Amino acid sequence: MMDESVNVLGGSLEECSRDPLTGFFRNGCCDTGPEDRGRHTVCAVMTEEFLALSKYLGNDLSTPRPEFRFKGLKPGDRWCLCAARFLQAHDEGAAPQVYLAATHKATLDVVPLRVLREHALDDAKG
Repeated sequence: MMDESVNVLGGSLEECSRDPLTGFFRNGCCDTGPEDRGRHTVCAVMTEEFLALSKYLGNDLSTPRPEFRFKGLKPGDRWCLCAARFLQAHDEGAAPQVYLAATHKATLDVVPLRVLREHALDDAKG
């Protein structure tokens, strides 16, 4: 069961990415619910720096895994990140940019809004 689809700004949760298809529920959105223990709620734009950090920390997001129909992420791709991993990347100085309108409000239980705003995309939507 999914939680209410509301973003960190209080509006309707926008789509993060369909190519690559992201989200805990693989619906293109950073929706969450009780079964999403990792809270995959931050819509982030991948960077070389973040992908390298994630791989170093044991979560290789850049290597293709055809058995899971996963082509691997590259810089510029949008992906629903675990809130705690985003906060860890922020603390390490390697946080990717965040698309606030597509970041689920449940993120705020882990990451303060001011931290998300520090990494917000500059476009009008983010």
